Amino acid sequence: MNISPDEFEKLFSEFRREAFRLETLDDYTGSSSAEMFRVFMAGDPQPDDYNQEWVDEVRANIDAGKRMYRVHVLARPLTDYLRFELGWGYRKSIGAGEEFFILDITDGVNPLEDVPDFWMFDESTVVSMDYGAGGTFLGAESHSDMAPWLKRRDVALSRAVPFADWWERHSEE
Repeated sequence: MNISPDEFEKLFSEFRREAFRLETLDDYTGSSSAEMFRVFMAGDPQPDDYNQEWVDEVRANIDAGKRMYRVHVLARPLTDYLRFELGWGYRKSIGAGEEFFILDITDGVNPLEDVPDFWMFDESTVVSMDYGAGGTFLGAESHSDMAPWLKRRDVALSRAVPFADWWERHSEE
C-alpha cells in the first residue's frame, strides 16, 4: 500500500525502539541538496549546517533511548555521490548517534540483489522506497508481511562491517 510523505515522516518520530535502513543505490543525487553536492565536488569545506535537520531528528531519537542504524550495500570504486554521502552525511550523523554499516560487494555477490531500499521501524512496520533515475525519490510503500524484510535486514547486518572500520581502509580509494 502506498504511503503519503506525511505518513512516512511521522514514522520517524513515532517509533519506540529502533529504526533500520537498507540503502542499495550508489547515487541519490536527485533526492539530496544539489547545492551541497556542488560544494563537496568543488572541494570546499562542509558547511556547519549541512544536513542539520536530519541530525537534529537523529539526536532527538537517540536522546530518547531509541536506536537508528543502517546498512549500505555498495561496491568500490565509490561514485562521487557515495564519497559525498559517506564522507559528509554519515560522518556527521555518527556524531548524533546514528550507526552505519557497510556491506561491500566489490569482490563478491550481492546477497540482496533486487531488494529495494527500505526503512523498518520497531520490527513491525516496513516502508520500501522507490527511486528513479539519478536517485530521485518517487514514493514509498508500506508492507504488512514482516518476515521477508526481517530476513533481509538480518542478512545485511550479518555480512556488513562497521562503517568506521570500512572507512579507515577505503576512504582514499
